[in-house]
Amino acid sequence: MTGPPPERDGSAAADSTAADPTAADPTAAADSTARGDPTARGDRLRLGVVVPSSNTTVEPEFAAWTPPRASIHAARMPLVEVTVEALDAMAADAVAAAERLAHADVDAVAYACTTGSLIHGHGFDADLERRLREATGAPAVATALSVRRALDALDATTVAVATPYTDALNEREREYLEDAGFDVRHLDGLGIERNADIGRLTPDDAREQAASVLAAASDADALFVSCTNYPTLAAVERLARDVPTVTSNLATLWDLCRVAGLDAGFLPGGLPAPNPSDDP
Repeated sequence: MTGPPPERDGSAAADSTAADPTAADPTAAADSTARGDPTARGDRLRLGVVVPSSNTTVEPEFAAWTPPRASIHAARMPLVEVTVEALDAMAADAVAAAERLAHADVDAVAYACTTGSLIHGHGFDADLERRLREATGAPAVATALSVRRALDALDATTVAVATPYTDALNEREREYLEDAGFDVRHLDGLGIERNADIGRLTPDDAREQAASVLAAASDADALFVSCTNYPTLAAVERLARDVPTVTSNLATLWDLCRVAGLDAGFLPGGLPAPNPSDDP
């Protein structure tokens, strides 16, 4: 797979219309639109995401890749700079954000922030999942644990890591992964502190950084590209040709599908089907 599901691809729909004279039929056009529109199904899955207020990537990436039998709904926590102090303060708003998502009757919820779910190490990540589960009455995942589950599903023990972060956060991430039992062969960060600037990166940036990281750690079992505001899903299929690849958004959406009971086969990269009871 090299792109999001065709029913969400506007350019593909336009090409089809040009090639098919029956597409001029307004009824057919309406039906076609409905097939790509999750609101056409009253029984669709409602997937909730709790994101930093400055995150501009999770919603469009998740919406572009998720099939129309599910829809994405977000609540935001205040964050401008990606620092330890700001992430710590942001976490205090997680439950309130999740409670707002509960008003939408979400079927599952994700705390979609990598460093925000690992800054206090192991135990904090699981506690986040528990608090979001209690706040929404729905299954919950947190990105840091989702990444661990994805790496475990790949049987990875050694990893190469690419991040957009500053050194302080890179050190927290290295500690988290090593405490989880992974050998971090090489970790490279771009040194970006302002989260909106991270969101301006592209999948091409992810591919370029990943190539540099893998050149320094060619024996790694897996590549991990960190940060839910780093656009990566469009790069995963190409990266996975060289090495099993996990990104923050890939792992989070894959794990969210697990707890929501949604087949994650639409995702790029060929991650193994998640075990419904899988926990690190």
